[in-house]
Amino acid sequence: MKDKHGPGFAAAVGSVSVHTIHTDAAGLEAGLTTLPGGAPAYFARPQGGESLPVVLVAEEIFGLHEHICDVVRRLAKLGFFAIAPDYLVRYGDPMAAPDIDALRMIAAKVPDTEAMTIFDEALAFAMGKGADAARAAVTGFCWGARIAWLYAAHNRALSACVPWYGRLDGAHTAVQPRWPIDIAGEIEVPTLGLYGGDDPSIPRDVIAQMQDRLAAAGAPAEIIVYDDAPHGFFADYRPSYREKDAHDAWGRMRAFLRAQGVG
Repeated sequence: MKDKHGPGFAAAVGSVSVHTIHTDAAGLEAGLTTLPGGAPAYFARPQGGESLPVVLVAEEIFGLHEHICDVVRRLAKLGFFAIAPDYLVRYGDPMAAPDIDALRMIAAKVPDTEAMTIFDEALAFAMGKGADAARAAVTGFCWGARIAWLYAAHNRALSACVPWYGRLDGAHTAVQPRWPIDIAGEIEVPTLGLYGGDDPSIPRDVIAQMQDRLAAAGAPAEIIVYDDAPHGFFADYRPSYREKDAHDAWGRMRAFLRAQGVG
């Protein structure tokens, strides 16, 4: 469905909530670009900004739709060079997928190695625009939070990683051989996980296992669990949105980025 502020929402979303946040592009340079390997990406930065810190945004399973573009603009309004590459669209169009099962089929086809390369290209694009790669972070939502964990293990030069309610374990396949729980011992990038305690797709015992593995490895990582929050509690356009928890988590992310020298 088309939205007047951006590319629209994925078809599988259905009706858009009255709580949906719309962030305009006033004072920003914002728009779509194509990365060297052909992946589209949406970016935003303050007009005239130089040597800006970078936040890579890993899209949720719904793809590069309006919510993710809005998050990119929100970050740009805070002074970041934010960019969200579309690492899913080569394997199907998430915007047109009719339901969550179709979206999962698309996501399951995407090789992790390819996704890592696309995020490398997104970071290089930001650097080419004068952003400061020495102050770079990655955040991600839903399926994108899984990618954020993996990218933190892939690119250890990052300053911070903030995954939001991404699955920690799942089916191990030829194209997706490892999950966050498998690479907990490789996390060297300071990481703040933001998870919902009322999320059946990510049971509390799996979160506890991840926390134990991170602690055993001495990883600089913490997972905050919002006890009554469901999956997608930050997604203001969906019924899963929990305003209080979303605002608290966003504030924690901002403080965490500042503490790591990104903000």
